[in-house]
Amino acid sequence: MVRLLAAALAVCVWCGGAQAMCRLALVLALDVSSSVDPREYDLQRLGLAAALDSEDVRHAILNGGSGHVALAVFEWSGYHQQKLHLDWTLLRKARDIDLAIGSLGSMTRSHDDFPTSVGQALGYGAELLRRGPRCARRVIDVSGDGVNNYGYGPRPAYRAFPFDGVTVNGLVILGDNEKVLPFYRDQVLHGPGAFMIVAAGFEDYREAMTRKLYREINDIRLGSGDGNRTGPHG
Repeated sequence: MVRLLAAALAVCVWCGGAQAMCRLALVLALDVSSSVDPREYDLQRLGLAAALDSEDVRHAILNGGSGHVALAVFEWSGYHQQKLHLDWTLLRKARDIDLAIGSLGSMTRSHDDFPTSVGQALGYGAELLRRGPRCARRVIDVSGDGVNNYGYGPRPAYRAFPFDGVTVNGLVILGDNEKVLPFYRDQVLHGPGAFMIVAAGFEDYREAMTRKLYREINDIRLGSGDGNRTGPHG
């Protein structure tokens, strides 16, 4: 009996140590609503893979702090149109990053003719975090080029889903919709240290995503209030 108890305690200690080793659970949510055409989708898909493969982001993942990074990626558009492309993946060595890059670079678009339902995307991300690994920080990053135009928006989502201790950052893709920037700034950003990066169109997505991932993974905070709501050079 004593031996069994000792073994159980050893397992619990090991499990607790394994959980503590995760410093960041990061969810990336990619917009595939009808405003995103096929060329723009490819710029987004390949831009994300290239950003993850950049030297600075790789170094941040593997050497940016004590413990590993856990990554999950999904696409979103309409009310029920959320597609998980990369389930929780622990990025503990270079090979793990390579496999994630390969998976993301070969994604096939899940939807292309649905509206922009940001609230539902946030709810999906919150549930994804809830069933994910226990990590010191939990972050959802939402990329998009439009405002909520179907279903409930971000504010009801933050009231209805488990967002305690969760940070929501934004990657705003500028285009024809002049309301997208204030929408992300005023309604999407949420939680401790939340910030926004702006891409000057989908052609700038790769560079913007690289800067955003580097800042998120290293937990770089530029200050309080509007100092965390950065533009193209933040």
